[in-house]
Order: sequence, then structure tokens, then C-alpha cells
Amino acid sequence: MPATVPERRRREAAAVRDGLACGAVSALPRAAGLAYRESGGRESPPVLFLHGYPESSYMWRDAIAATAGAGMRAIAPDFAGYGDSPADPPGTWEHHVEMLDAFVRELELGPVALVTHDWGVMIGLRWACDTPGSARALVISDGGFFADRRWHDLANTLRTPGDGEALVDSMTREAFGAALAALVPAIEPQALDEYFRCCADAERRRGQLELYRSGDFEKLAPYEGALAALGVPTLLLWGELDPFAPVALGERFRDELPGSTLSVIDGAGHFIWDEASAQATALLVPFLVATAGD
Repeated sequence: MPATVPERRRREAAAVRDGLACGAVSALPRAAGLAYRESGGRESPPVLFLHGYPESSYMWRDAIAATAGAGMRAIAPDFAGYGDSPADPPGTWEHHVEMLDAFVRELELGPVALVTHDWGVMIGLRWACDTPGSARALVISDGGFFADRRWHDLANTLRTPGDGEALVDSMTREAFGAALAALVPAIEPQALDEYFRCCADAERRRGQLELYRSGDFEKLAPYEGALAALGVPTLLLWGELDPFAPVALGERFRDELPGSTLSVIDGAGHFIWDEASAQATALLVPFLVATAGD
């Protein structure tokens, strides 16, 4: 009999803690160098989940279970240097897009429903526009893909030489947990353990700086209109109180993508998949089911 969601989460949390304690190699499968979580039948419609910063595929734990339970195949990689995936320098935006493409090709996923959050938006949408036909549906949550966007204060610190190094080098587990808990008071301790893996060594910490310092929004100028040109069904999920990617970005996506739908989760901030997982998943799954044949 399949494990219930609480049982599954307890087991996964224990595995995370054990791995952190002993430095064990991840038991997750890998493709193109990336560890990934997967659930659902191999012949079912594929749904590809791309996490944000500083998270990992663990953020999709409830969405993966619900997606597979609805008859689809859920796949969620850890980007290089996050979660259970080893660092693979350089940690640039471009290299993450290249690794994502190699990951999809190795698993022969075919057209996917692409579910994105935060940096997963930037990486995933760039990949989708570079490989038309690879995404049959889009879910965009709390991120942006606009050439005229401006970075928030934390990102500007990471992008500043010296200041960025000082920040990532000073990040202890306690400081990391306190910072995320201030944004998501109910975040689970095991989630904090999992997400802190991005700080496990100097190479991973430097990868964070490489990612943000490669994140020049003007690189998106050639993509103007490309997302709308994909012409695929799009669901926008947003936290009402997101301080990093305000709802105005979701509204702009809605206005620029014909037929898209924006759902705002009241009282939620940026990390909706940890702080409002039940609400976000309840909005996600019907959309995935409705577009499974597109």
C-alpha cells in the first residue's frame, strides 16, 4: 500500500537529516548530472517542476504527490548546487538552462507541463522559449521574465562583489533558518535542512553568486513576445504579499499572455509552496488535468 502523505514526508525528512549528518551520497536518481524526485507512471503526461532560490525539489513534495495522484508523471530536479545535486560550475543562468535541456533530453520527457517558481521561472521560461514545442502548458509562480525588471535588495547584495561573498560565507544553518522562518513562520524544520544544502560547501556558495551575477535582465530583450508566441495554456499563481516578486508581475504576465489565468493566494508571501501548499496545489492540479492532453 502506498505511504500516506504524512508518512512519506516523515520518511523523506529522516533521509534528509541522515544525509546531512553523515555526508552520504544522495539516493535520488540522477539524469544529466541532476538529482531528481519523481512520482507517477512513466507513460503518463509529464509535469516538470522547477524550484526557486534557495530551495530545492523538496519544495514540490506536496505538489508531486497530488500530481501523481491525479494520473500524471511528476518530475522535479534539483538544480546544480542545490538539494542533492552536486555543484557543476559555472553556476550561471545560462549553464542552468543548458543543464535543464540536457536533463529533459536524457529522460526523453517530450512536451511537458512546466511548473516554475522564482529562479525556476527565469531558467524554465528561457528554456521553453529556446526550445519551442517543449512545453505544452505553463505554470508561473512568484517570478519574472521581463527585460525592464529591477532586482530586489537581497539580489543586489549577492550581485555586489565583496558584499555577496560576505553574505554567503557568513550563512550558518541558524542564520539561514532564521531568515527563512521570518518570511515563512510555519516552515518545516526539515525543509530548512534541505534548503540549506545550497550552502554545504564553498563551491555551492559561490554558485549562488554566479547565478545572481549572471542575472542581467537585459538578456531578456531578445525574448520579448517569445513567451506569448508559444501559445500554450498558462496558469499564474501568486502570493498576495510577495516582497520579492510583487503581484504586479503576475498581473503583467496575465496582460501579456492571452488566455492566461492569475490566481492570487490571500495572505501568502513569496514562498507559496511552503506557506500555502494546500491552496497552491488545489489550484495547480485541476489546471494540469485540464491541459494534460494539450
